[in-house]
Amino acid sequence: MANVTSERPGAARVTRSSGRRSSPSGSFRAGRRLGWLMLAPVVIAVLVIAAYPLVYTLAASFSESTLGRPFQEWIGFDGFVEVFTDPAQFATLWRSLVFAIPSATLALVVGFFVALSLDVAVKSGKVVRVLLLLPLMTPPVMAGVIWKLMYAPTGGLFNNLLNGTTLVTEPVLFLGTSPSAMISLIVVDVWQWAPFCVLLIYAALQTLPTEVYEAAQIDGAGVFRTFGSITFPLIQVSLITVFLLKVVLSFKVFDLVFIMTAGGPGLDTTVASFSIYKTALQEFNLGTAAVQTIAFLVLVTIVITPISIYRSRLQKSEG
Repeated sequence: MANVTSERPGAARVTRSSGRRSSPSGSFRAGRRLGWLMLAPVVIAVLVIAAYPLVYTLAASFSESTLGRPFQEWIGFDGFVEVFTDPAQFATLWRSLVFAIPSATLALVVGFFVALSLDVAVKSGKVVRVLLLLPLMTPPVMAGVIWKLMYAPTGGLFNNLLNGTTLVTEPVLFLGTSPSAMISLIVVDVWQWAPFCVLLIYAALQTLPTEVYEAAQIDGAGVFRTFGSITFPLIQVSLITVFLLKVVLSFKVFDLVFIMTAGGPGLDTTVASFSIYKTALQEFNLGTAAVQTIAFLVLVTIVITPISIYRSRLQKSEG
């Protein structure tokens, strides 16, 4: 009996020991469930914000749809044929490109030189940096209203300044003629988003190693030599990244067009985003608007893909 009794606790110990051996797999499964549970909000957000609109747009593009009665009839590729054979649709895409590339380039150039100036001359000028960011903090609708008043042929700031000179004899229709309307929109967009480029580029400049500049100064390198051999190569990836972000933002422009020109004069400032708005919310043609959206997405992808590839190659070369 003593042996049996002594074996039972041993058996119990073996049983408990075997239970401990199986516990890691159970805790692993519990950890996986917890991980998926924590990831669920992100997955749901992606499905709601990105996947569902994309699927809905694709479905609408193959159907006869209005805002009141979506998916009335499946028409296949007829909507794509109608849009891609319409020269006016290609013109809106071209105008988006004409707006986005110069706007992004000018904002990047202005932002780069302002950021360089801040880095050199205003090491502790927090007030100056806040003032430079004021255009970025201005709502686009308010910026459009302000600049529309400044561009006004009667009582506008620019025409009042020009009337005081001998350069013009009659008011200039900045927003009423072509190509000055598109140029005026680009100027406003650069004014608003150049501080965005300043902020990002200035932050990137603060990460550059000071030891390299000290060595260049000891070697007697001048300002331009230092800029061309050190600053620009080190900041190039950041510049391409900022340019990529600004191109995407420029393609999305809508507020300025809506407030300042309403797509005019004629259709000269009707970019793709404004054209999609008119088709969907003024003509209530949801199917055609979906096709226009897909065509616009293709254009943006074609433009930003080479920029992204070039940026990746620069990163690899630096690494």
